Amino acid sequence: MDDRQPLVGSAAVSWAADRIDLFTVDDAGGLVHRVFLSGTWSAPESLGGTLASSPAATAWGVDELQVFAIFEDGALWNRYWDGTSWHPWESLGGELTGTPAASSWGADRIDVFAPGREGGVWHRWWDGARWVDWDGL
Repeated sequence: MDDRQPLVGSAAVSWAADRIDLFTVDDAGGLVHRVFLSGTWSAPESLGGTLASSPAATAWGVDELQVFAIFEDGALWNRYWDGTSWHPWESLGGELTGTPAASSWGADRIDVFAPGREGGVWHRWWDGARWVDWDGL
């Protein structure tokens, strides 16, 4: 018997007028993506993964977005859309729990925050060239 609680959270982000990208979690723990564009929702698109948290998403430019989730291994994982295609899931490490949060203030900056298993809040960011190591807040 599976004792996991169902994931009920979702994340939404917009990078243009009349557009919303919505991320939800399916019953198997996989990420699902839908787009609301000019009044119409797209069909669901599976982005896979084994999520143990609700997703977090941010856009850092037109047609560029990133989605994050804590997986069953306790690490933060991410995928990004570069305007052409989704890139594969990539582990950003960590010993995390709960739900992450993400934000961007420009084309070369993405910030992600997540609760640690020890009770603290952890922060990692993209500086335009690389992911900077985890920093406890």
